[in-house]
Amino acid sequence: MKGPLLVVLAAGMGSRYGGLKQIDRLGQSGEVLLDYSVFDALRAGFKKVVFIIRHDIEKDFREIVLDRMGAHIDYALAYQELSSLIPDEIARAAKANGRTKPWGTTHALLCAEKCIDAPFAIINADDFYGREAFEVMGSYLNSAVIKEGAIVPYDIEKTLSPRGTVTRGVCELVRSGKIAGEYLASVDELMAIEETEGGIINTDPDGRVRKLPRGTPVSMNFWGFPPDIFPAFKRYFDAFLKESGGEPKSECYLPRAADWFIKEAILRFRVLRASSEWFGITYKEDKEMAVNHIKELVDRGVYPGRLWT
Repeated sequence: MKGPLLVVLAAGMGSRYGGLKQIDRLGQSGEVLLDYSVFDALRAGFKKVVFIIRHDIEKDFREIVLDRMGAHIDYALAYQELSSLIPDEIARAAKANGRTKPWGTTHALLCAEKCIDAPFAIINADDFYGREAFEVMGSYLNSAVIKEGAIVPYDIEKTLSPRGTVTRGVCELVRSGKIAGEYLASVDELMAIEETEGGIINTDPDGRVRKLPRGTPVSMNFWGFPPDIFPAFKRYFDAFLKESGGEPKSECYLPRAADWFIKEAILRFRVLRASSEWFGITYKEDKEMAVNHIKELVDRGVYPGRLWT
């Protein structure tokens, strides 16, 4: 079996952040958050990295990211555009209806299919997942035969931003007496999650409020998949386009695809526990916090001051 791959979602526009947060320099030597994920993945046994980007950010991505790490890794670039893999009539109608963004994280993954020929993990470029998370995922994907999916979840209270609401895939877990370990029972992609004086809440588009207990596991898009999962992803995405392709802002999210896989008995997802601390930069004001977190980790010796030497 080929060594596992790391697939990186780096094509998002970062509308709430106000810029290309995937390539915002945060480390002491100009590193971006993605540098630490790739560094941790290599330490955990991942053999290749597939970056999913857009053509219009390729020049900046090469200068800021690949010019430093490219000589140290085996990598490929895949491209997600509005019209990528989309039937012409749907793409034309979408543009006429005002769509400017591609079709979400499931669409992004499908754009990288030709680059993926081994078990793989997928992550966001603008999230910090931590060394331990890559170790448990790498260990699982390096197993002899991969027939199940996997997820590294994080406690919801550790993934919120004081600057505004966030979107998270809220996970329900099941423990089977016949099967060792925890598995996902469902994933519910919820928008507008925030912490208030009364606790953590989600407000749905109709104004209904749902309380979410501290310790609730959530998806931060750190998933693991076998390489033969793409036909199922195509089925799900085709159904999404048929139902929601005419909406100008609809997105096909990975957590919702995973939930569909579970409900259709296509794929089970093991829950991999890690002690890692997550942090990210959803909003521009989150940058200072991220810079301070990285400095603390460097000071503790978790990372060298310059990752790529």
